[in-house]
Amino acid sequence: MLQLSGQDASFVYLETPHTPMHIGSVGIYDPSTAPGGFVRFKDILAFIASRLGSARSFRQRLVRVPFDLDHPYWIEDPEFDIEFHVRHIALPRPGDWRQLCIQVARLHARPMDLSKPLWEFTIVEGLDNIAGLPPGCFALVSKVHHAAIDGMSGVEMSAAVHDLDATMTPPKAQEEWRPEHMPNVADLLVRSYFNSLTQPMRIMETIGRSLPGMAKLTAQVGKGDVSIRNARPAPKTRFNGKVSAHRVFDAVPLPLADVRAIKDAVPGATVNDVILAIVGGGLRSYLASKDDLPKETLTAMAPISVRGEGEKAALGNLVSAMVVGLGTQIEDPLERLRFVHDETVNSKALTNAVGARTLTDYSQLIPSGLAGLAARLYTRVGAANAHAPVFNCVVTNVPGSRVPLYFCGAKMVAMYGTGPVFDGMGLINPIYSYGDTIAISFTSDRNMMPDPENYAAALRASFEALKAATLDKAPAAATKAVAKKATQPAAPKTVVAAKSRAKAPIKPTPAAKKPAAAGRKPAPQQKEAK
Repeated sequence: MLQLSGQDASFVYLETPHTPMHIGSVGIYDPSTAPGGFVRFKDILAFIASRLGSARSFRQRLVRVPFDLDHPYWIEDPEFDIEFHVRHIALPRPGDWRQLCIQVARLHARPMDLSKPLWEFTIVEGLDNIAGLPPGCFALVSKVHHAAIDGMSGVEMSAAVHDLDATMTPPKAQEEWRPEHMPNVADLLVRSYFNSLTQPMRIMETIGRSLPGMAKLTAQVGKGDVSIRNARPAPKTRFNGKVSAHRVFDAVPLPLADVRAIKDAVPGATVNDVILAIVGGGLRSYLASKDDLPKETLTAMAPISVRGEGEKAALGNLVSAMVVGLGTQIEDPLERLRFVHDETVNSKALTNAVGARTLTDYSQLIPSGLAGLAARLYTRVGAANAHAPVFNCVVTNVPGSRVPLYFCGAKMVAMYGTGPVFDGMGLINPIYSYGDTIAISFTSDRNMMPDPENYAAALRASFEALKAATLDKAPAAATKAVAKKATQPAAPKTVVAAKSRAKAPIKPTPAAKKPAAAGRKPAPQQKEAK
């Protein structure tokens, strides 16, 4: 029986009927690579059952302490039933992208059963009319509670059900799984008593670790090396109030090569900086269309994984965060990218001064009963509408596989992400990269964003504007540099390469481009997987 950390448990306390705290993904697969050219639902059940031992999250459930006197515990669920966790539905005709987005949003809006292992897979068939995809594809919509998993450990869980080829090689022999008995109330109360005795020592230890970092931060601020501007309150927007029980979802795939080329326009910039600048441009355009664009920059919370090499397969959530300005007050896309880069450098310096791991440890010091009561009270009184937000949205980047992945023999052709929204923060932008594509997905409250297709269009336009301001202008800038300094012949070659990449057509399709073979008939998946 393993106890949750304070940070893991906080996601349990934040859970309400209107704010389910799970993350997820939407993988789309082409079954033509599977044996026989199709995949049946019973094959999927058997495939997942054979991989359950590869990730602890699959068969562990929560046990809460009476009155929340202590943080909950994980046990091996004695009532585990795989058919409860793997479901099967199909889209009605025509089976297009908008129908899939609506169905994903509905699935994501439903809270999970906290008395079961905290994950669900839903197979969605009937994806027959999505541009860029062959008919007969299916989607795997996953939901995993944030208390059990973060973005990086989510990659490990995803690896358990994916292969590098279509042969479906059986996993290595693993230890026999043994369920645990449900703990009795007396045992839980005794454990909470002894944990409370050691709490003062943990508090002193965490404070002691943070003091050197605070001294270092004070010195850096005094020298002007670091600014505390990131601590400013965020402006109020439509996304920063009390959320409803309804969600919207959409995604915008972008060529990873172009994003990487754009970052070279600003020395030291990263792919993450480019994505943040694109999101900033998209939010600027979308909010301006609603007459809701603040004069100050919007800010985003960007999670930082503090998971060490030896903790990748561990259960739970090991993340800290930094707050970054998105440059929504800046019209010029290149200037916005420079602004975002400066913001991320400064925010990382603030986080590193104290230590991301130390900041995470502070969450474990919050009394469990008080945390649960505070979360419920905050939601009940609508406190999110009464104060300035700490940040306006979340942008979380999860690197994916660069090589093709296969699920039950079917090749993955696209991957998108979903995430939780809650009172005070009604927009999250999960970023997933897969192969040569990086996708900006988003989940929002339906009342706050009734037109997700317009925000998706704004993100595409923001990318195109940033691309035009960097890649398309690079040759002229390089020509001037060469004229001034003839000792740099490599610069024009680099620029020409960037220009050739910029000429590649960008099709605003919501899925990875994969042309269907001529004369190919839809795989008989819908008939077989009843």
